[in-house]
Amino acid sequence: MAAPPERARGESAAGGGPASFGERALLGASLRSLVRTRPADEWRSCFLEAPPGLAFSVLLEALAAPGPAVPEVVAVLEQFLQEGGLPALLWELCREQAGSPGLQEALLAQVVCVPDRVSNKLQGKNPPVFFPQNYFPLLGGAIIQVLQKISDSLRDGLDCSISFVSHVLGKVCLHGRQKEILSVLVPRLTDLTKSDCIWQRICWRLVECVPDRCLEAVVLGFVQRAPGADVLSRLLGNLVVKNKKAQFVVTQKMVLLQYGHTTAVLQNLLGYLAVDSLRRALLIKVLKDLLETWGNSSAVKHSPPEQQRYISQAILICLSHLREHEIESCRQELLTSMMEGVKCHLDSNLPQIRRLGMIVAESISLKINTDGPVLKFQYEEDDEARELKSLLVQTPPSSVVPSLPDEENEKADAAVLVVLESNKKSHTAAPVKPDEESDAELDSDDDFIPYDMSEDKELKTKAPVYIRDCIEVLTGSEDVDKWEATVKALESLVRKNPAATREVSVELAKILLHLEEKTCIEGFVELRQRAQIAVLTTDPIPVAKYLTSQFYSLNYSLRQRVDILDVLVLAAQELSYPKSHGKTKHSGAQKPCIQLLPGSDSSKDWRRVVDERIKSKTRRFATGQSQVERASGPNEFNSVAGHFFFPLIQHFDRPLTTFDLLGEDHFVLGRLVHALAILMYLAVNTVAVTAMGKALLEFVWALRFHTDSYVRQGLLSCVSSVLLSVPAEHLLEDLTEELLETQSWLGDVVEKDPDGDCRRLALQNLQLMENLKKKLKTVPSLAEGQKK
Repeated sequence: MAAPPERARGESAAGGGPASFGERALLGASLRSLVRTRPADEWRSCFLEAPPGLAFSVLLEALAAPGPAVPEVVAVLEQFLQEGGLPALLWELCREQAGSPGLQEALLAQVVCVPDRVSNKLQGKNPPVFFPQNYFPLLGGAIIQVLQKISDSLRDGLDCSISFVSHVLGKVCLHGRQKEILSVLVPRLTDLTKSDCIWQRICWRLVECVPDRCLEAVVLGFVQRAPGADVLSRLLGNLVVKNKKAQFVVTQKMVLLQYGHTTAVLQNLLGYLAVDSLRRALLIKVLKDLLETWGNSSAVKHSPPEQQRYISQAILICLSHLREHEIESCRQELLTSMMEGVKCHLDSNLPQIRRLGMIVAESISLKINTDGPVLKFQYEEDDEARELKSLLVQTPPSSVVPSLPDEENEKADAAVLVVLESNKKSHTAAPVKPDEESDAELDSDDDFIPYDMSEDKELKTKAPVYIRDCIEVLTGSEDVDKWEATVKALESLVRKNPAATREVSVELAKILLHLEEKTCIEGFVELRQRAQIAVLTTDPIPVAKYLTSQFYSLNYSLRQRVDILDVLVLAAQELSYPKSHGKTKHSGAQKPCIQLLPGSDSSKDWRRVVDERIKSKTRRFATGQSQVERASGPNEFNSVAGHFFFPLIQHFDRPLTTFDLLGEDHFVLGRLVHALAILMYLAVNTVAVTAMGKALLEFVWALRFHTDSYVRQGLLSCVSSVLLSVPAEHLLEDLTEELLETQSWLGDVVEKDPDGDCRRLALQNLQLMENLKKKLKTVPSLAEGQKK
């Protein structure tokens, strides 16, 4: 069959009137007939010379139809793409009278889904051109060619439609292929829009014509791949001002609802709002919305730390773009938001949340009080803190891709270091002259001859040698040196005289609990804590009863209540491990250690202990050097575990005048929950372990919906300690109902809890339960007991 006439490629390309529709239908029927009845060599040229839209549609229809000609159709389609069929197809639909909407929708779906359709037909054995990583960059190059033709047409005074190209771009991005197509489009458009206003208008129109359902994917792709805010402004123009959907995506969704974007994306996004005067009002609005979320106590409690950090970064970047008159106009609002937000963050039990609040509050204070005093908190200046503070300084606009600024930052940091060192040298060198002058004026002071003190010796105060003498010194002595010597010697004296200590153990525990530092003794808190532990381990039952009763008493500070928990936990640890007497075989072995000194994070130590316990439960079949034999001995915590545990768990839901565990004192509740988890872990193999486990699971069930993530982490640690400490047969016989309820709750935590540590701990507990089920199947006696 002869090739179709050349005019068919242009005049009947998209269908302008009734005649063209008829020609198109006739030509389409002829091409379909050729594919079904003739070899590919006879109709290949017909498809390559036919109108590209029609040829493309017929080829994809033939690909979907059953028949032996699929390889020939794929080969012709591949040649169609390689010989510029895509640019011709797009340009055909961009000219005037581009055809019916139904035809455009059909072609749109076919253009975007070519890789999927070919892959489905060939079962993955595609030619390379149909791989998504190759096809969509090819489509991006075709779009650039069409945009170039549109630019030439506009310069010649001819009208063109860019709508179909925008729809193609939107649908590709909506299908998740932003990376492939925009990796071609963004660099080329960045170069073409540098100094050409027509290209800028074309680019703006390209994005404005994207359908609303696809706009989010397109805007996100441009923001992620633009090398800077100034480039993004050239590519998007005032899209956020003209389009409400784009405004919502940029000012709400990407800033407040999502938090997975990088710092560079945030800087691009907020810098784009700050570049143009028409968009700066949106920047102020975004800052106010961010501060409102940052200062919302519910948001701070229920949002994961990653989102809190993301919001903090956005606030700092917004502050860096504010001008003086803008700060002046909203100074009072910034101050109010700062006061509300820093309170919410300092109330959090998570150290990273508290530090984020401090850094943001310092930054806001620095912006609104340029001449007066500013807020200053004490926290660790690590890399994260320095990175956050660096966001307050605007980076100069650059034309490099986002992956390169690291090198420039290193050069800038080096330059700053050089300046700082030079300033330091100049400051240290400057005062030399005035010092010399002042020394010259005070020459008369040199006439005094100093005393020879080389033979002098420091007088050391002798510490008391009896426990009752220590009590007298600590309660009534005004001799500061003697008081200091007593504090340092008290622990060793208590351990050397257990009988004398038991006579006054409760009195001594009361004194130590209320003891305050009179002088600046190095390590006073640790010395007092070690003395308390020594008293508690020497006479466990009376002292434990006293301390647990005082935990829920009136007129104690939160610090004292936390000290009680720390002393109970560390004393229980000491009692639960065998003591070393003389020569032992375990001198090189290390036992698990729980540090609960002030400033430590007990939850991390607890998780480390749980991991060690799980590791010790794991059976490994291997040959090698035998392990060092550990010491053995009676577990002294066995007979006293209940005195440590049950009084702490009894009155947690009874608020006092100055103490409300279920209210504002949730930090102490978090420490209590973690302490109970550790006491449960240390009670393994004790008589009361089953009763303790049952009570602890009921306690967990009552608090399972607590809003504070630190408390929930402790509750999940409690579940871990029960599963690890209570024998399997007792779990299955006495705690079956509690375990089933706990398992259901753990599944909800894994799926819905916003805190990542809570989800991890819940998953770990579910794994422990699964191991328990496997153990039940392998031990016949347990299986029979469970059936009964």
